[in-house]
Amino acid sequence: MKTIYDVQQLLKKFGTIIYVGDRLADLELMEDEIKELYRLYCIEAKDYQEALLLLRGEASRLRREKGANE
Repeated sequence: MKTIYDVQQLLKKFGTIIYVGDRLADLELMEDEIKELYRLYCIEAKDYQEALLLLRGEASRLRREKGANE
């Protein structure tokens, strides 16, 4: 897994499509879904870790950009 798109495709395999129009909110919801899939043993630890790393990194980048623009 290398991109947020890859995380979206993983979620899609389980019937989950997230789009609320706010990128940061989308990332947070995707993180919640990934955590739930891992808790239910639907995804492996490696996929869980990679997905969280990508989601949190992107969310952090967006927060920094938002802070710089204010």
